[in-house]
Amino acid sequence: MMILVINPGSTSTKIAVYDNDKECFSENISHSIDQLGKYKRIVDQKDFRRELINEVLKKRNIDSKKLNAVVGRGGLLKPIPSGTYKVNARMLEDLNSGLQGEHASNLGGILAYEIASPLKIPAFIVDPVVVDELNDTARITGIAEIKRRSIFHALNHKYTARLAARKLGKEYNDVNLIVAHLGGGISIAAHHKGKVIDVNNALNGEGPITPERAGTLPAWDLVELALSGKYSKEELKKMITGKGGVVALLGTNDMREVESRVKSGDKEATIVFEAMAYRIAKEIGSCASVLKGEVDGIVITGGFARWKEFIELIKERISFIGEIFIFPGENEMEALAAGAIRILKGETEAITYN
Repeated sequence: MMILVINPGSTSTKIAVYDNDKECFSENISHSIDQLGKYKRIVDQKDFRRELINEVLKKRNIDSKKLNAVVGRGGLLKPIPSGTYKVNARMLEDLNSGLQGEHASNLGGILAYEIASPLKIPAFIVDPVVVDELNDTARITGIAEIKRRSIFHALNHKYTARLAARKLGKEYNDVNLIVAHLGGGISIAAHHKGKVIDVNNALNGEGPITPERAGTLPAWDLVELALSGKYSKEELKKMITGKGGVVALLGTNDMREVESRVKSGDKEATIVFEAMAYRIAKEIGSCASVLKGEVDGIVITGGFARWKEFIELIKERISFIGEIFIFPGENEMEALAAGAIRILKGETEAITYN
C-alpha cells in the first residue's frame, strides 16, 4: 500500500510517501513570499505546487505508477462528519470557491486529485478542520443569532484518540476521551464513543489563550471595546485571532522564547505561562462535565506536549479526572496516511461528499 501524503501550508508543502504505516520519506518544500506573491488566490498556486511535488518524487526515485492512493489535508468545506472522504467534483467545486474561506489546506484535496486522476487511483482527504459532530445543546448560546461552530484540529484529535484507545485495549468508538491539541492553535474536545460532541472553535479564538488567539473574552468588555471607536472591525478581529493571546501580552508568538523567559525568571512571562496552563486545565475540566465524569482518559498532543514544565502545570489540575496520555507533535502526516490505509484495507468505507 503506497500512499502519497500532501499537507499544504501557507509557506510550504509537506509531502511524504508511506508503505502501509511505514514512512518511506518526508520532505518539507518551502515557498518564498516572492514565489507565492504572484498568485491572486491560494488555489491559483496548485500548478506551481504540483510541479514541485512531482520534482521531489522524481528526485526520490518514487515511481508514481506504484502509488495506490493520494491523500491530502482537508480544507474549509461545509461542516461534515468525521472520516475519510473520496475527492469528487462537488468537493473540488467547494475547495476552489473557498466555501468557508481561503486557506492553504484547501489545496490538499485539489492537489491529491490532480496527481491521482491521471494515475487512475483514488484521492482522499481525512478529518478536515470542519468536522462537526456537536450535540445540539452544545451549539446553543444566549443570543438567538449566534450559534457555536465546530472548527478544530480534527485530524490530530481523531488520530491520537485512536492511539489512546488502543493503549486502553479498546476501540475508539467504545471510549470517552478528552483530547487537548496544544500548539499554535488550541482545541480541547469531549470525545464520546467516537464523536466529538463539544469543542471550542479554535479558528476564531474561542477557548484558552494561545500564541496568537485571545481566547474566550468577557462579552461585556468586548462590546465596550468594539463600540469605543478606537478600532475597525478588521482590527478587532485581528486582536482576537492573529494578534491576540501571547503575542499581545508578551510581544512574541514564539513559545520557545517564552519558555526561555520563564526559565530566566521573567515575572511577566511566568504569569502568562501560568494563565495559559490554567485556562487549558479549566477547559479540560469543562469537557469532563460534558462527559458526566465518565472519562476513560485525557489525551494531550500538539507541539506544547513536549514542554514538560507546562504540561506539569496542567496535570496538577486535571490528574484527578483520569489517566493522561501524551502524544507530542501535530501527527498530521501519519494521520492522513492512516485514514487512507483504513479505506484501502477495507476496514471502513470512504464517505461521499455531497
